[in-house]
Amino acid sequence: MKRFYIKHNKRLVWIPIAIMLISLAIVINHTIKTGDIVQKDVTLAGGVTATIYTQTSVSEMEDMLNERFGLEVLVRKLAEFGTDEQIGLIIESSDIKGEELRTFLQENLGEEVTEENLSIEETGSSLGESFYRQMIIAIGIAFILMSIVIFIAFRSVIPSLAVVLAALADMIAALAFIDLVGIRLSTSGIAAILLLMGYSIDTDVLLTTKVLKRKEGTIMERVFSSMATGLTMTCTTIVALTVGYFVSNSFLLKQMFIILIAGLFIDIIMTYMLNTRILIWYTAKKEKADIE
Repeated sequence: MKRFYIKHNKRLVWIPIAIMLISLAIVINHTIKTGDIVQKDVTLAGGVTATIYTQTSVSEMEDMLNERFGLEVLVRKLAEFGTDEQIGLIIESSDIKGEELRTFLQENLGEEVTEENLSIEETGSSLGESFYRQMIIAIGIAFILMSIVIFIAFRSVIPSLAVVLAALADMIAALAFIDLVGIRLSTSGIAAILLLMGYSIDTDVLLTTKVLKRKEGTIMERVFSSMATGLTMTCTTIVALTVGYFVSNSFLLKQMFIILIAGLFIDIIMTYMLNTRILIWYTAKKEKADIE
């Protein structure tokens, strides 16, 4: 594998470049079609969320809602903690008013609907949009501040740009994944993107520090040493997140886990095919040494 990587690392760089360009095209296309980078759930777009304790199935409730309102309404199963047994449903819509939904449930579920087993929360569209804008600004500021710290730490333009480029590519690919899968981004999804940004920077800084600042061994020996540590970190995290995804019954946690899992797989490609190739070229030129 080492000999293969040494021989083909120049060609491998086209894989992350292709992923980055395709991801960018997906995000741009989604933005043109929908007017936004991602689909937002009611916590970001505003709307109504109802939790009803009932044994009515998800498909039955969806059919009833579509027949009555003719709108796209998200219905999810509410399961008991630690099991897959249904104890209720969660209904989300950006187009139905709270009182309309309450009346509909009372008409269709009858005595099942009481003050004790039904709760309805409404989020104003202006509040959701305001929170969404603030989170986007927070992500932008975090990215800028991390870029500044990286430039101060390495004091070299090209390695610093490589770290920033890899992190930016991870975020674009994660957004493309969200658009392709059709995930309605919630506040937990934005938190996952922030976590992914931090994790991406972490692996890239580890790689850059070992290759650029340490002088023992050849360039490729330093690269493979960094890979051993970085891949161990990333793979153990992916395993933990995968277990969490299948064990958890929380929709919000599942959304966080799936975004992070997809993002970390992309991070492996961006870090060790794109950033590494830039570092190999830069370090070999700087040290005037053979990469092996």
